[in-house]
Amino acid sequence: MITPGVTEAILEFGVTSEAPLLPGISTISELMVGYNLGYREFKFFPAEVAGGIPALKAFSGPFPDVTFCPTGGIRRNTAKDYLALKNVSAVGGTWLTPGDAVASGDWGQISEIVRGSLGDL
Repeated sequence: MITPGVTEAILEFGVTSEAPLLPGISTISELMVGYNLGYREFKFFPAEVAGGIPALKAFSGPFPDVTFCPTGGIRRNTAKDYLALKNVSAVGGTWLTPGDAVASGDWGQISEIVRGSLGDL
């Protein structure tokens, strides 16, 4: 399960659920609540509005063992910059799956979009 945000109830449910949870956070305080419950992987949403790359760099200081999947405002031309951060394991964005490509099952086009988003990584 991937959430856009968190509540204590969601985090506590995720600890006992059989389904893995990637809780969405946008502040260091939300990260700290999840961290206290054992979470080390988070969705960072909305990434660009919540501080983007500078915020993720700042989070890495006190939380070097936490990784993120930023979404929200990430673009094809900025994905590689996020992926270059040590604490980013993946990125997400709507540019990856254009509606027409999904509808027609053009997985080759989607694969090419992904490859193009990686830059020189």
